[in-house]
Amino acid sequence: MKILKSKLFIIFLVIVVLLCFLAIFKDKIFKFIYPRTYNEIVSVYAEKYQVDSNLIFAVIKAESNFKSEAVSNKSAIGLMQIVEDTALEVARRNNIEIDYNNVKEELLDEDNNINIGTKYLSTLLERYQNVEIALAAYNAGIGTVDNWLEKEIIKKDGSDIENIPYKETNNYVRKILRDYKIYEKLYSN
Repeated sequence: MKILKSKLFIIFLVIVVLLCFLAIFKDKIFKFIYPRTYNEIVSVYAEKYQVDSNLIFAVIKAESNFKSEAVSNKSAIGLMQIVEDTALEVARRNNIEIDYNNVKEELLDEDNNINIGTKYLSTLLERYQNVEIALAAYNAGIGTVDNWLEKEIIKKDGSDIENIPYKETNNYVRKILRDYKIYEKLYSN
Protein backbone atom coordinates (compact mmCIF):
# COMPACT_ATOMS: atom_id res chain seq x y z
CA MET A 1 0.00 0.00 0.00
CA LYS A 2 2.87 2.36 0.84
CA ILE A 3 4.53 1.66 -2.53
CA LEU A 4 1.29 2.49 -4.36
CA LYS A 5 0.96 5.79 -2.45
CA SER A 6 4.59 6.64 -3.23
CA LYS A 7 4.07 5.95 -6.93
CA LEU A 8 0.88 8.03 -6.98
CA PHE A 9 2.65 10.86 -5.19
CA ILE A 10 5.52 10.78 -7.71
CA ILE A 11 3.06 10.77 -10.63
CA PHE A 12 1.20 13.70 -9.05
CA LEU A 13 4.48 15.60 -8.58
CA VAL A 14 5.54 14.97 -12.19
CA ILE A 15 2.16 16.24 -13.44
CA VAL A 16 2.40 19.37 -11.28
CA VAL A 17 5.94 20.07 -12.51
CA LEU A 18 4.86 19.58 -16.14
CA LEU A 19 1.87 21.89 -15.71
CA CYS A 20 4.08 24.55 -14.13
CA PHE A 21 6.59 24.18 -16.97
CA LEU A 22 3.82 24.52 -19.55
CA ALA A 23 2.36 27.56 -17.80
CA ILE A 24 5.73 29.30 -17.63
CA PHE A 25 6.86 28.49 -21.18
CA LYS A 26 3.47 28.40 -22.96
CA ASP A 27 4.19 31.32 -25.30
CA LYS A 28 7.63 29.96 -26.21
CA ILE A 29 6.16 26.55 -26.93
CA PHE A 30 3.39 28.05 -29.08
CA LYS A 31 5.87 30.26 -30.93
CA PHE A 32 7.92 27.16 -31.68
CA ILE A 33 4.81 25.42 -33.06
CA TYR A 34 3.60 28.60 -34.82
CA PRO A 35 6.79 30.23 -36.11
CA ARG A 36 7.18 33.34 -38.22
CA THR A 37 9.82 31.87 -40.47
CA TYR A 38 10.44 34.10 -43.52
CA ASN A 39 9.18 37.09 -41.50
CA GLU A 40 11.20 39.62 -43.53
CA ILE A 41 9.78 38.40 -46.84
CA VAL A 42 6.23 38.11 -45.49
CA SER A 43 6.38 41.62 -44.04
CA VAL A 44 7.37 43.12 -47.41
CA TYR A 45 4.49 41.50 -49.32
CA ALA A 46 1.96 41.86 -46.49
CA GLU A 47 2.52 45.60 -46.65
CA LYS A 48 2.73 45.76 -50.45
CA TYR A 49 -0.54 43.86 -50.99
CA GLN A 50 -2.30 44.95 -47.77
CA VAL A 51 -2.77 41.44 -46.34
CA ASP A 52 -2.46 40.74 -42.63
CA SER A 53 0.89 39.01 -42.10
CA ASN A 54 -0.71 36.70 -39.51
CA LEU A 55 -3.07 35.42 -42.20
CA ILE A 56 -0.14 34.81 -44.55
CA PHE A 57 1.69 32.85 -41.84
CA ALA A 58 -1.46 30.80 -41.16
CA VAL A 59 -1.72 29.97 -44.87
CA ILE A 60 1.96 29.01 -45.08
CA LYS A 61 1.65 26.83 -41.97
CA ALA A 62 -1.40 25.03 -43.36
CA GLU A 63 -0.08 24.70 -46.90
CA SER A 64 3.55 23.64 -46.37
CA ASN A 65 4.39 23.95 -42.68
CA PHE A 66 7.20 26.29 -43.78
CA LYS A 67 8.87 23.77 -46.11
CA SER A 68 9.91 25.80 -49.14
CA GLU A 69 10.55 22.68 -51.24
CA ALA A 70 7.05 21.25 -50.65
CA VAL A 71 5.24 19.88 -53.71
CA SER A 72 1.76 18.41 -53.30
CA ASN A 73 0.24 15.46 -55.09
CA LYS A 74 -1.81 18.06 -57.02
CA SER A 75 1.39 19.80 -58.18
CA ALA A 76 1.05 22.77 -55.85
CA ILE A 77 4.51 24.15 -55.17
CA GLY A 78 6.38 25.84 -52.37
CA LEU A 79 5.52 27.60 -49.14
CA MET A 80 2.07 28.81 -50.20
CA GLN A 81 1.41 25.78 -52.43
CA ILE A 82 0.67 27.49 -55.72
CA VAL A 83 -0.02 25.58 -58.93
CA GLU A 84 1.94 26.69 -61.99
CA ASP A 85 -1.09 27.92 -63.96
CA THR A 86 -2.19 30.17 -61.09
CA ALA A 87 1.36 31.47 -60.65
CA LEU A 88 1.62 32.31 -64.35
CA GLU A 89 -1.73 34.10 -64.32
CA VAL A 90 -0.95 36.10 -61.17
CA ALA A 91 2.54 37.01 -62.41
CA ARG A 92 1.29 38.13 -65.83
CA ARG A 93 -1.64 40.17 -64.50
CA ASN A 94 0.53 41.92 -61.94
CA ASN A 95 3.83 42.33 -63.80
CA ILE A 96 5.69 40.09 -61.37
CA GLU A 97 8.98 39.14 -62.96
CA ILE A 98 9.58 35.41 -63.09
CA ASP A 99 11.07 33.05 -65.65
CA TYR A 100 7.91 31.85 -67.42
CA ASN A 101 9.81 28.89 -68.86
CA ASN A 102 10.85 27.64 -65.43
CA VAL A 103 7.83 28.29 -63.19
CA LYS A 104 8.37 25.34 -60.85
CA GLU A 105 11.89 26.51 -59.93
CA GLU A 106 10.61 30.06 -59.54
CA LEU A 107 7.93 28.87 -57.10
CA LEU A 108 10.49 26.96 -55.05
CA ASP A 109 12.17 30.32 -54.37
CA GLU A 110 10.75 31.62 -51.06
CA ASP A 111 10.56 35.26 -52.16
CA ASN A 112 8.78 34.50 -55.44
CA ASN A 113 6.39 32.06 -53.78
CA ILE A 114 5.38 34.45 -51.00
CA ASN A 115 5.12 37.32 -53.48
CA ILE A 116 2.82 35.44 -55.85
CA GLY A 117 0.88 33.64 -53.09
CA THR A 118 0.24 36.85 -51.15
CA LYS A 119 -0.79 38.73 -54.29
CA TYR A 120 -3.19 35.91 -55.17
CA LEU A 121 -4.60 35.90 -51.63
CA SER A 122 -5.00 39.69 -51.77
CA THR A 123 -6.88 39.36 -55.08
CA LEU A 124 -9.25 36.82 -53.51
CA LEU A 125 -9.79 38.99 -50.43
CA GLU A 126 -10.58 41.95 -52.67
CA ARG A 127 -12.89 39.89 -54.87
CA TYR A 128 -14.92 38.28 -52.08
CA GLN A 129 -14.55 40.90 -49.33
CA ASN A 130 -14.55 38.03 -46.84
CA VAL A 131 -11.67 36.04 -45.34
CA GLU A 132 -13.57 32.74 -45.12
CA ILE A 133 -14.73 32.84 -48.74
CA ALA A 134 -11.30 33.97 -49.97
CA LEU A 135 -9.66 31.03 -48.17
CA ALA A 136 -12.20 28.63 -49.66
CA ALA A 137 -11.32 29.97 -53.13
CA TYR A 138 -7.60 29.69 -52.40
CA ASN A 139 -8.13 25.99 -51.73
CA ALA A 140 -10.99 24.95 -54.03
CA GLY A 141 -10.62 27.51 -56.82
CA ILE A 142 -12.50 30.63 -57.86
CA GLY A 143 -14.86 28.82 -60.24
CA THR A 144 -15.90 26.33 -57.60
CA VAL A 145 -16.53 29.00 -54.97
CA ASP A 146 -18.41 31.22 -57.44
CA ASN A 147 -20.61 28.20 -58.21
CA TRP A 148 -21.30 27.64 -54.49
CA LEU A 149 -22.19 31.31 -54.07
CA GLU A 150 -24.40 31.35 -57.16
CA LYS A 151 -26.30 28.26 -55.97
CA GLU A 152 -26.44 29.75 -52.46
CA ILE A 153 -24.67 26.73 -50.99
CA ILE A 154 -22.65 29.26 -49.00
CA LYS A 155 -23.40 32.92 -48.27
CA LYS A 156 -21.26 35.82 -49.47
CA ASP A 157 -20.78 36.99 -45.87
CA GLY A 158 -19.17 33.68 -44.87
CA SER A 159 -21.63 33.20 -42.00
CA ASP A 160 -22.41 29.63 -43.05
CA ILE A 161 -18.92 28.50 -43.92
CA GLU A 162 -19.70 25.12 -42.33
CA ASN A 163 -21.79 24.42 -45.45
CA ILE A 164 -18.75 24.20 -47.72
CA PRO A 165 -19.46 20.92 -49.50
CA TYR A 166 -15.86 19.80 -50.02
CA LYS A 167 -14.64 18.22 -46.79
CA GLU A 168 -11.01 19.12 -47.56
CA THR A 169 -11.88 22.78 -48.19
CA ASN A 170 -14.18 22.91 -45.17
CA ASN A 171 -11.40 21.61 -42.91
CA TYR A 172 -8.83 23.83 -44.64
CA VAL A 173 -10.78 27.02 -43.97
CA ARG A 174 -11.40 26.07 -40.33
CA LYS A 175 -7.72 25.17 -39.79
CA ILE A 176 -6.46 28.43 -41.23
CA LEU A 177 -8.98 30.50 -39.28
CA ARG A 178 -7.90 28.72 -36.09
CA ASP A 179 -4.21 29.24 -36.86
CA TYR A 180 -4.86 32.86 -37.87
CA LYS A 181 -6.36 33.54 -34.43
CA ILE A 182 -3.40 31.84 -32.75
CA TYR A 183 -0.93 33.94 -34.78
CA GLU A 184 -2.85 37.09 -33.91
CA LYS A 185 -2.80 36.25 -30.21
CA LEU A 186 0.89 35.31 -30.19
CA TYR A 187 2.29 38.11 -32.32
CA SER A 188 -0.06 41.09 -32.28
CA ASN A 189 0.83 43.74 -29.75
